[in-house]
Amino acid sequence: MPRSPDELRALVEERLDSLRLWPELHGQAESVRYSLTVGGKRVRPVICLAAAEACGVEPEEALPAACALELVHTFSLVHDDLPPLDNDEERRGQPSTWKQYGEAVAVLAGDALLAEAFRLATAYDTPHVARELANATLGMIGGQYLDITGTASDEATLHSLKTGRLFAAAIGVAVWVADLSEPAQRPWRAFGEELGLLFQIVDDILDGDGYVTTHGADVARRLADEAADRARARLEELEADTSVLRDIVDGLAVRTA
Repeated sequence: MPRSPDELRALVEERLDSLRLWPELHGQAESVRYSLTVGGKRVRPVICLAAAEACGVEPEEALPAACALELVHTFSLVHDDLPPLDNDEERRGQPSTWKQYGEAVAVLAGDALLAEAFRLATAYDTPHVARELANATLGMIGGQYLDITGTASDEATLHSLKTGRLFAAAIGVAVWVADLSEPAQRPWRAFGEELGLLFQIVDDILDGDGYVTTHGADVARRLADEAADRARARLEELEADTSVLRDIVDGLAVRTA
């Protein structure tokens, strides 16, 4: 029987808590661990583990890749919170990393998180896991650039990069860990593409911006429902037990925080 999202989340938390950071970080390691313990729902790594298990791989085998995803996500949050970008003093009810340690240390914390992510991703025999993560990270950074400069050609491009790339990578690294052939990966990747859009639209509904600003609350809700329906349809095309991923989609569609 596949493990529930809560069980998978517990695996992620345990591995992050026991993560051995590179010793030459010295005191910088404190701010790195602080950034991770501010926490979150670990949505991306849980999706990665659920996908890996659905592909026939034990979740523990995909843990390095899943945690690497979470480190990249955390790096992006640490840097996004900085005064030149979003200037957020709090992250999930606690002082943001720059507010707690100062801007310079926060920049280094983000740098260290990114480097540690790739140290985890290169633990596999195949280079494809690290390459998948690198491509997703670069896309995410490109999306952030388009956002802060206001140069995105359209809304879909912006969100598919800024938010969607790491969600797609949650599936992408899982299928590489499972050693699926590239043709076999395609339906999985189609599902991954829908996840990021769903998350972004619901996030905008909760925050009252983005899709809500451009389309209105009712249209944004309809777009979220349609994205969830497309994600469920993609899951139905897969010859695997995707019940846990279906639960995750259902949860994302109706989340309130």
